[in-house]
Amino acid sequence: MSTARAHSPEDEAGSGASRAFEGRGPLVAWHGGWAGAIVVATVAALWLGGLHGPGAFGAVAMVAPGLGGLALLRRDGPGERALILVCWTLAALAAQVLSGGLAGPLAGLVVMPFVAALALGGPRHGVRLAQAGAAGSAVAALGGQLSAAWIGSPQPEIAVAGLFALTAALAAVFAVRLSWQVRERRLAAAEDETERVRALLSSLPGLTLVMDPAGNIAADYGNPPSALDVEALRRQGLIAAVHAPDRPAILAAIDAALSGQEAQTTFAPRQALDRRINLMLRRFDTPDAGPLLVAQAFDATRQFAIEVGLEAARAEAEARDAGKTRFLANMSHELRTPLNAVIGFSDIMRQRLFGPLPVRYAEYADSIHEAGGHLLELINDVLDVSKIEAERYELSREVFDARDAVSAAVALVRVTAAEKGVSLNSLLSEETLLVEADRRALKQVTLNLLSNAIKFTPSGGSVTLTLDAIGPYLEMVVADTGVGIAKKDLKRLGRPFEQAGATEQKAQGTGLGLSLVRALTELHGGRMSLESTLGEGTAVTVRMPVVQVSRPTTPDGGAEVVPLKLH
Repeated sequence: MSTARAHSPEDEAGSGASRAFEGRGPLVAWHGGWAGAIVVATVAALWLGGLHGPGAFGAVAMVAPGLGGLALLRRDGPGERALILVCWTLAALAAQVLSGGLAGPLAGLVVMPFVAALALGGPRHGVRLAQAGAAGSAVAALGGQLSAAWIGSPQPEIAVAGLFALTAALAAVFAVRLSWQVRERRLAAAEDETERVRALLSSLPGLTLVMDPAGNIAADYGNPPSALDVEALRRQGLIAAVHAPDRPAILAAIDAALSGQEAQTTFAPRQALDRRINLMLRRFDTPDAGPLLVAQAFDATRQFAIEVGLEAARAEAEARDAGKTRFLANMSHELRTPLNAVIGFSDIMRQRLFGPLPVRYAEYADSIHEAGGHLLELINDVLDVSKIEAERYELSREVFDARDAVSAAVALVRVTAAEKGVSLNSLLSEETLLVEADRRALKQVTLNLLSNAIKFTPSGGSVTLTLDAIGPYLEMVVADTGVGIAKKDLKRLGRPFEQAGATEQKAQGTGLGLSLVRALTELHGGRMSLESTLGEGTAVTVRMPVVQVSRPTTPDGGAEVVPLKLH
């Protein structure tokens, strides 16, 4: 039975160290082999008698960089390899100086800095190290010649010189082979990486295209939408595969992508006009081919159908809503004319202008006048709401004292509050509240809020109106101790014909009051907010930026004189 074991961080670290050792292991072996070879060659030269004195010390100096290369077992990097190459250069220079330069027995070792650079060169820094190695060999040769001219060149033994030259040649052969192995390993890794990237791109859900600025396809990966013919794209390019009316949008997207922006557009393929393709483009800069475009294509037919359907539904709903608004506006206008006549004639009968009436007929006239007045208020509200929804309501702004309009509205509902047994209180600012607003709209807002509050406040309750200025805002708060509103109904209120509460409460209104208040407030750039607790009462706050903020007048001379207080 086999068991699976999870990989720990120590395992990963160990495997990483193993891979790193495999990468530099041949290089360490090469340095160790050189150290051993130069020791053997030095011993053989001493035995042959062709190497003695300073030359022997020069040969021994060449062992040092081979041993220094063993340090790569512990740590490897560009800095470490450059330091080892410096050691090679110094050792070669010492060997040439001590052996008499290019005419001495160690002349063959002058090439070793360059040979070592070939062995040390990696995938990234091989060229630079090779150049540095060539420079090191040149320094060693020049230094050896200068020293030979100064101290005189000894006569070399041909066998000894050949021995060291052979050692250097063998080291060069192994260095070249090591360099080629590194290069082949790098190419193989690059090919593997390319294959992995190609496999990844081919498995993408959409089609990825690499194009030139003219739309010609350089490469394609992934799974193309069924509406696109990839072979035709390769032969003719992207522009030819697009339905003619959509080509300007494609060209504009290409220009936007070339300018560095992310571009996206939708087009119909020329061979499948009932389908839609979503195309996203980005710029990709290459050092050789210049700017290219990377594009991804996805099938957007379903999304396009959904958007078309939503757009059609939206247009139909807007047309239906506009028709409803026009109908309400026209009907409200047509109803007001005969209704004014009914109210006027019933008022004449109530006042007995043409003589007395029987008691029952007089009661009928009072009922007709009251019902007509209620219906006229409803029609006026409907007409105003229709105008606002149709964006035909125009504010008649003027500068006036807001307290006057609000006080007039309070006076109109005070009798109703007294008849119902509701205490009506108004707390107005003691200072003048100059506002630039529609006087009739402000009065209507106040009337609607107070009427609602009185209507839903039982006998013995109270309604309080507060009016004040807060900076540039006119704030009106109408609070009552009525039945209150449930939390779930608060969000609905303020829309036309929306009501809350029990059936008997809904029967007392039409649901247009708060809607009209909200609409008129928003036309002034303000907001209406509701706070309520069921069974305890409701507070409606209206805040509009209409206050004329007065600034202190500047005295003659243009500067304000501030008295200095002495303490």
